[in-house]
Amino acid sequence: MPQRRPLLGIVLAILVVLISFSPQFKSFYSMPTFLKLGVGEELGINLKLPTCLADKLKVEVDSNPKDLLNLTNTSNNLSNFLQAGTCPIAVKPGEANLKLKLFGFIPVKNVNVDVQPRIELVPGGHAIGILLKTQGVTVIGFAPVKDETGKEHMPGEEAGLMVGDIIETVNGTPVVTDEETAKIINNMGSKGKPIALEIKRGNQQKKLMVNPVKCRDTNRYRIGLYIRDNAAGVGTLTFYHPETQVYGALGHVIADVEINRQIAHGDGKIVNAAIQGIHQARRGQPGEKIGTFENSGTIFGDIRKNTNFGIFGFMNRPIKNDIYRKPLPVAYGHQVKLGPAEILTVIEGNKIEKFSIEIEKINPQRLSHGKNLVIKITDPRLLEVTGGIIQGMSGSPIIQNGYLVGAVTHVLVNEPSRGYGILAEWMLTETDLIKDAKEAA
Repeated sequence: MPQRRPLLGIVLAILVVLISFSPQFKSFYSMPTFLKLGVGEELGINLKLPTCLADKLKVEVDSNPKDLLNLTNTSNNLSNFLQAGTCPIAVKPGEANLKLKLFGFIPVKNVNVDVQPRIELVPGGHAIGILLKTQGVTVIGFAPVKDETGKEHMPGEEAGLMVGDIIETVNGTPVVTDEETAKIINNMGSKGKPIALEIKRGNQQKKLMVNPVKCRDTNRYRIGLYIRDNAAGVGTLTFYHPETQVYGALGHVIADVEINRQIAHGDGKIVNAAIQGIHQARRGQPGEKIGTFENSGTIFGDIRKNTNFGIFGFMNRPIKNDIYRKPLPVAYGHQVKLGPAEILTVIEGNKIEKFSIEIEKINPQRLSHGKNLVIKITDPRLLEVTGGIIQGMSGSPIIQNGYLVGAVTHVLVNEPSRGYGILAEWMLTETDLIKDAKEAA
């Protein structure tokens, strides 16, 4: 008998190890402790358990409000929470706590449920031009001006200008391009007059006087600045909410890399863009969309917010998507699955097309860098034309199983067929759509 005990212990240990590596065991203990879903959706718990075991697990539901979930036709057996058609349905916004108990009294798992108003959005895919500032030119550096004797001068820096300053007017004239700024400076300098600049520095307005110097190399009057006009780029619209005209795009922040700062809220607009060409991506060399802006197009909106999860604002006219004419519900993290999906984007003109991708990895947590998804382009035509994910594709909506899942955000430079995406639910938090829907419920 004493010899059998060690043997029995070894056998039990082996059984425990084998059970812990079983798909059912892994499925149970990897089940999330927090679920989010929309009103009208089934509370489906994704577990791969045999019916005999699922029937031994009971579910206690504590919800606020009490009628948060439709439990009329279900028992409290876990098996009824695993099958489509028998799962409880969320009928109104609120919170619930599910307690899983073996045989009805041994606690094994707690799951918190957050029921949000069901938000449906028109998917984007439209190419957009992004104008980051509506007025002014930005100082991005200084350059000495050589006068006719060869002496170097730094008029702008000596007058107190700093990198990052936005020059809004020159001698009272509003400026929006570097060409017109240079022209006014040259005209005033040729008259022997100083230049009055109105600038914006952070949240402050300032006035400076600068004496231009005639440059012997260009034969023009200059003040020794490197300036850049309305910083513009091409991106992709992610979603549009017809009732409120709210939109979301890009899926990541717009940062001014030349002066290392985030573009301020409210300093910009979006317009139609037509894609005229593609610079193909190669290993170690990002590609990009080449586009022209169309101020008279169907897309025109302001930029109210510039966040880590994208840019957001209001359209001033309705837009449509010929591929998805009706809005789609927004997927929450646990509803996104590994496997096939599609993206919407433009690679020629204004035509939105859909292309196949694969979702390889999912991290449903709220991440500041917005890299919730690892995706891979699998569409042969898109790979042939673009080489993979390219600049200008940021914001391209990701669709899976009839849900708006997220948006493309970044490319892996050394492997351009793969990249990252953000979950649409986190982009949605930067709008007031959920709050407004809760107040209306």
